[in-house]
Amino acid sequence: MQVHMMARDDGQTESPRKSHWKQDPEAVREDILTVATDEFAAHGLSGARIDDIARKTKASKRMIYYYFNDKEGLYQAVLERVYCTLRENEDRLKVEDLDPVAGLALLVRTTFEVHATTPLFIRLVMIENIHNADYLRRSDIIPRLNRSIIDKLADVCARGKAAGLLRDSADPVELHWMISAPSFYNVSNRATFSTSFGDELFTRDGQNRLKDRVTDMVLGAVVIGYEPGMRDAG
Repeated sequence: MQVHMMARDDGQTESPRKSHWKQDPEAVREDILTVATDEFAAHGLSGARIDDIARKTKASKRMIYYYFNDKEGLYQAVLERVYCTLRENEDRLKVEDLDPVAGLALLVRTTFEVHATTPLFIRLVMIENIHNADYLRRSDIIPRLNRSIIDKLADVCARGKAAGLLRDSADPVELHWMISAPSFYNVSNRATFSTSFGDELFTRDGQNRLKDRVTDMVLGAVVIGYEPGMRDAG
């Protein structure tokens, strides 16, 4: 198979891959991260191979090392990217413009939906927990990203308490745990749960019912006088 080379001013030739790298380095970096996300999610940090990632991208191994230094650097960049995408989706909700109860309900439902549609994020978090959050701990970016959801929930709690809508015990970190846990389990344990108990809960209707149940559970824990189904009132 022939590889066509591109002419350079000094009379030498240059590969199309290298030329693309020079013309749009950010696109090449994104291409590497997209492929690496799939590879790390499928095979973990230990099982993913730089050779395989390079073969599936427009980049060479040398370019991957240029951008990310080593496989661990690439893995950390993948983690930061998926967390950034998740938090950007949350930031677009503008919960601060809503009634506190409506804002909390929106956060619960959106978290459930986003987790359900981003299984690669769930797998990467599972892999990072196997590594005891070592790479998350090394990141300067992820803790700052994660702070944004706590700030949103803190605003909801403060406004809700001031309006007499939320219990004084409502806590933003506890709420984040209560929202994330069932949303995460819904994806992380789908294979084993559906194998053991059937897949009815993973149909469209089943997922909508679960989303409603999780919303009722969270709101029932902190909203004064809340009863199941009140999320739809008004």
